[in-house]
Amino acid sequence: MKNECQSAAPSGAIYGMGFIGAAIYYIGTATGFWVGVLGFLKAIIWPIFFVLEGLKHFGI
Repeated sequence: MKNECQSAAPSGAIYGMGFIGAAIYYIGTATGFWVGVLGFLKAIIWPIFFVLEGLKHFGI
């Protein structure tokens, strides 16, 4: 039997860099503690907004 294993490292690295950048942006522009916490949560789910806007752009 041949055992095949594929890695998702490139996409994980892109997500990680995007997460760090989004967290720095959202926390850096926060005006209070809870706004910073909300910014951190937004940084976690940023790909959802990215994909949604891409689908809207392409009319899908």
